Amino acid sequence: MRAVQFLRRAYERFATLLHELLKFGIVGALAFVVDFGGTNFFRFGIGLGPLTSKVLGTVIAATFAYLGNRFWTYRHRQQNGLAREYVLFFVLNGVGLLPPLIVIGFVSYTLALHDPVAYNIAQIIGLVLGTLFRFWSYKKWVFLAAPEEPPVEGAAGVTPQAGPLTTR
Repeated sequence: MRAVQFLRRAYERFATLLHELLKFGIVGALAFVVDFGGTNFFRFGIGLGPLTSKVLGTVIAATFAYLGNRFWTYRHRQQNGLAREYVLFFVLNGVGLLPPLIVIGFVSYTLALHDPVAYNIAQIIGLVLGTLFRFWSYKKWVFLAAPEEPPVEGAAGVTPQAGPLTTR
């Protein structure tokens, strides 16, 4: 009986994580298009600098990602106030922006590669590193798990746990 409960809980946790990962991935893929397209537009369409272009593209994409994650991916999670989440989200995105900026800065200023291919390869490498950080940090600090309610004794399917003073 305990093995079945353990397996059911493990499946539920895995299914929830998989569901979140899929939604996070979809929002991330769309934000990637916004970030990548916006950054390239600012860099090669308007002619802004490589780092300024990345910051602007990321700010726009991060706003989109916040809205998608808050109201779709993590809508079932606790809400501690949108202002708190928004500030934390953007602080963590600022930290997550550091890897792409470092890689782009290295490619642009150290290696002196200024073509679109080198720039976009640098973007992708930095994006992968930043995304790993963001997925972990969003779950840890921004979109908190809803508190679990303790089981009510006598509810359907819930039995009291045997303690040191009780017998079965």
